[in-house]
Amino acid sequence: MRKRSVTVRVARWSALHPGRAVIGWLLFVVLCLGGGIAAGMNSATSEDFRVGEAGRAEALATEGGVQLRSTEQVLIRADSGPLDKAGSLDRPGPLDKAGPLDRPGPLDKAAAGAAVKDITTRMKSLPEVASVAPPVRSADGRVLRVQVELNGSEQDDQENVPPLQAQTEEAAKDHPGLVIEETGDASVSKGVDDQRDEDLQFSEAITLPVTLITLAVVFGSVVMVGVPLLLAVTSIMATMGLAMLASHLLPDTGVGMSMILLIGMAVGVDYTLFYLKREREERARAGGRLTSEALVEAAAATAGRAIVVSGIAVIVSTTALFLARDVIFDSLATGTILVVAVAVVSSVTVLPALLVMLGRRGERRTAKRAAKRIARGKSVQAYGEKKPGRVWNALLAPARRRPALTLCLAVLAMLGLALPALNMNLKYPARDSFSRDIEAMKGYDRLLDAFPEQRIRHLVVVRAEASQAADVRAALHDLDREAAADPLFSHPSRTPLVRSSEDRRTTTLELNAPHPTYSKKAEVSLDHLRDDYLPATVGKLPGVETAVTGEVPRGTDYVEHQNQKLPLVLGFLLLMTFAMTVFAFRSVVLGLLGIVLNLLSAASALGLLVLVFQGEWAEELLSFISLGGISSRVPLFLFVILFGLSMDYQVFVVSRIREAALNGVPTRQAVIHGISSSAKVVTSAAIVMVTVFASFVMLHILEMKQMGFVLAAAVLLDAFVIRIMILPAALLLLGRATWWPSRAIRRAEERAAERYGTHGAHGAEEVPEAPEDADPRPLSGHWAEPRTARRG
Repeated sequence: MRKRSVTVRVARWSALHPGRAVIGWLLFVVLCLGGGIAAGMNSATSEDFRVGEAGRAEALATEGGVQLRSTEQVLIRADSGPLDKAGSLDRPGPLDKAGPLDRPGPLDKAAAGAAVKDITTRMKSLPEVASVAPPVRSADGRVLRVQVELNGSEQDDQENVPPLQAQTEEAAKDHPGLVIEETGDASVSKGVDDQRDEDLQFSEAITLPVTLITLAVVFGSVVMVGVPLLLAVTSIMATMGLAMLASHLLPDTGVGMSMILLIGMAVGVDYTLFYLKREREERARAGGRLTSEALVEAAAATAGRAIVVSGIAVIVSTTALFLARDVIFDSLATGTILVVAVAVVSSVTVLPALLVMLGRRGERRTAKRAAKRIARGKSVQAYGEKKPGRVWNALLAPARRRPALTLCLAVLAMLGLALPALNMNLKYPARDSFSRDIEAMKGYDRLLDAFPEQRIRHLVVVRAEASQAADVRAALHDLDREAAADPLFSHPSRTPLVRSSEDRRTTTLELNAPHPTYSKKAEVSLDHLRDDYLPATVGKLPGVETAVTGEVPRGTDYVEHQNQKLPLVLGFLLLMTFAMTVFAFRSVVLGLLGIVLNLLSAASALGLLVLVFQGEWAEELLSFISLGGISSRVPLFLFVILFGLSMDYQVFVVSRIREAALNGVPTRQAVIHGISSSAKVVTSAAIVMVTVFASFVMLHILEMKQMGFVLAAAVLLDAFVIRIMILPAALLLLGRATWWPSRAIRRAEERAAERYGTHGAHGAEEVPEAPEDADPRPLSGHWAEPRTARRG
């Protein structure tokens, strides 16, 4: 007797003890969530985000106490009409993308002076404030700016800024003749996080109804619809608790919870769909001869194994993100790995118990209905398995009838979609990309309109011996004069912003530039500073260490860092995808084919992403402001997540094909049956995933829009083009070579040929082909006849 796998043994225990399994699962969820809440979330610090030269500069400046601190800007201007007075100037985007702002009227000096004095007094009284600078007047004299420097690190900004905002609002009420508003690093950051929370609630409101409708269409039962959602939601809750615990090993950056929701809903529903589909097939095949416990055990031997293999593949693929050595990707990877692992556990433990409970209930209702029909003298119709409908047969027809032509046309179409990706321009998603629905961003635009030099701050950091302090300061003054002659830098009439640490070993110089953070001019200004001015001045001093940081240097170094890590991550992904496929199906050919198909779907999705987001034609349609590029994190994220999720479909579909082939079905017939029998559940699962991902396109944060769009496009292409056209066409053309070097399929065909008595000079290829609507699993040594014939 063949030994049962762990998956089957666990499912069998769960099926035999459904009450204990359900209670055990609920206790697990409560313990995870309770433990996480008790431990709390450990958030990443500014040190965790440091990358490249910019990160080194920040470390040097922080050590000397002369780092760039978060600043808030309080703007004081005259009332220019009802629109401005409401503080809701409706603008489509950054200054370089929109028309000029309404100019405020002349500023009353006495009123403005009183407001400045009031603001300064209020801010200095707050413990969150480090210093308040003197007011600065705009070039046209219509706006005053009061700079407020905050205490603490960047991670404290969101806690520190509300008292400042409250004081600004009170000052605005006390000076009704003026418009007083606040913007800055902290208020923008808080606004973005608040908006993200609202967006996630909106996403949930869209995702759940569409998921419910999709599941209702698949199963036709309200009760069965609740099972996938129940498991997905409880898996997400348990994972949130585990993520809080894990954050004490790998700090959370704030994106982990978003990823848990995004991936948790997708894979949680997918895995349950796969299991439910197989359980229904086994029930239809048994025709009432097997108990619910036996049916669940049979489903565990096939779908349960596929879910475990698929989950392991997603987890292994996602570990590639750790190779990027980036705290944000660490957070994304941790959330994804945890939620997939929990979803797999729920599918092989509590799901069998729920199916047995529902199965017993259904059996009792069926028995009652049968008894009533018999009492009325009517016949009882056996429960039959539904064959693929006309839509699925129509979709599969091209690959079945003309595989070579279908393969060529589909691959050419996918390559055509991938072409725009060749011109992909990676950008760091800086502040200019944030939504103008955030009040602080509206103030930010008005700040830049009046004080364009506030767009960019480059901080030059120099570390030297204390005895060289005078020489360093003189060299930094020379550097400031060099930059002043460069049109790429701002030229306000001021003395150089040079600061030194108490021990005189660390000195900084702040330079400004009036360009959008994502623009080419901003990057060129940094290149001039790093490559020309710095080596020609401070760089000539012996034994000094120099570095440049700021928002633009951070972004530039981050993109370079990602470009350096991408080949390593992609190579690991390709290797792991190949290894997992070979392990699951014992086929080198399928391993290579899986790599090619994943690359094809990823490249096509990236091409669509570039086509939509790198240009400006879709800005109004999708409500975003194009940065002329793609967020630097998106391609790497796509490759890792897509390679993992594609294994869901690959494992599920190919498992059905291999199962039939191991029963002696010729490869062509096995491919046709495996694809057609799994088409509905695969596409239904894809619809759920696409819905979850596409809901992120409607969010405000540009990076989340791009991630949602590219994942939705990739899954859609993977499910409807790769799995329905390219994969079956390729397998039909490969034939028995699909399984090389495994000999299991050949031996299965030989055994089938012997049963038919046709194994002779021509070998197993003479096995007669079963009808296309036959069940590929043998009954009493013969092909199962068509369902219609059995019912007749």
